[in-house]
Amino acid sequence: MLSEQEFVRQIGQHQKIIHKVCHLYADRPEDRQDLFQEILLNAWKANRNFRQEAAFSTWLYQIGLNTAISHFRREKRKPSQDGLDAVLQPPDFDDEFAETQFAALYAAIGQLDKIDKALVLLYLDDYDYAAIGQLLGITPNYVGVKMSRIKQQLKQTVQQN
Repeated sequence: MLSEQEFVRQIGQHQKIIHKVCHLYADRPEDRQDLFQEILLNAWKANRNFRQEAAFSTWLYQIGLNTAISHFRREKRKPSQDGLDAVLQPPDFDDEFAETQFAALYAAIGQLDKIDKALVLLYLDDYDYAAIGQLLGITPNYVGVKMSRIKQQLKQTVQQN
């Protein structure tokens, strides 16, 4: 368990994780604010059980994704790709073709189901398969299988569009 002061400091340092999760799973700004507060509240409640065996960022991702998926199920809303676009800012492109390809890829990611989006979000944030597996409650081998299938699915979706 972290002290209140340390908890606030860690949240300030890692709040981008919460914003990414909120943008991925909530469409409207007011829904993102509600989800942000819900994730913070759940993180605070879970703080008493935080044994610091994992990095704070990994633990926060787990709290955030679990809260968002529960929130999503409750609200029965479809996540939009607009939220994903806001989370993942496109790099500066030198040519129009690369920019078009990037937009097509992220549109395809927006069509994935909520668990696959979480996998891609963590993968793009450089989490290894073991950490992703730990966060989502699946084995690293299954993460590898899922990522391989997701990559193929994304490739096909991008090629069709």
